[in-house]
Amino acid sequence: MHHDFVLLAQTGGAQGYMTFVFFGGMIAIMYFLMIRPQQKQLKEHRALLAGLKKGDGVETSGGLIGKIAEISDRELKLEVAQGVKLRVLKSSVQRVTSNVEAPKAEDKKEEK
Repeated sequence: MHHDFVLLAQTGGAQGYMTFVFFGGMIAIMYFLMIRPQQKQLKEHRALLAGLKKGDGVETSGGLIGKIAEISDRELKLEVAQGVKLRVLKSSVQRVTSNVEAPKAEDKKEEK
């Protein structure tokens, strides 16, 4: 009888160890597939925002496309058409585009 308890204790210990290894592996997989890429993307976005300067063409998360007319720590003024400037949060900028030219008044008359 005494030997049966020893055998059961050894079997239960191995199963507990494997469960621990399984959950540890799952946490590692979640880290490398979800958390790490998200942190990398956040770091790249911060670098993008830090590198913004007046005259850059940008696209915002709301779909606005324009040229930076003024820039501050938290906001920027985005020129979306000649003489039309909108205040947007700096954090809403998703990417820098090629130099965007604001449409000129003559171009608007030609379109009509």
